[in-house]
Amino acid sequence: MTTLVQRRERLEARLKDLEARREAIEEELNSPEPSDGGEQAGERLDDEVQMDLGVIEAQEIRMIRAALDRMDAGEYGYCVECGAKISEERLTTLPATPFCAKCAAKHT
Repeated sequence: MTTLVQRRERLEARLKDLEARREAIEEELNSPEPSDGGEQAGERLDDEVQMDLGVIEAQEIRMIRAALDRMDAGEYGYCVECGAKISEERLTTLPATPFCAKCAAKHT
């Protein structure tokens, strides 16, 4: 069984990793474009992929911060929609989830 402290440590480590990756993506996107036309096309494609990844990572960062806030408020592990306890298995797999399995199914 994973303790709350272990989950917090896991979420904080993931948050730190994501923030570092976002910073690297921003630096890459702000770097000067190559002068070669072929390289510019490849660079634009890389930029699009990196921007998409940045959006996904930003969403995960928001979810992790919300989970940490719920921990601080003593509300972590309970569904934000119905108030039911979220299963240990679900929290182990998705530690930042705000929903029990039943409510999550309604949101997909």
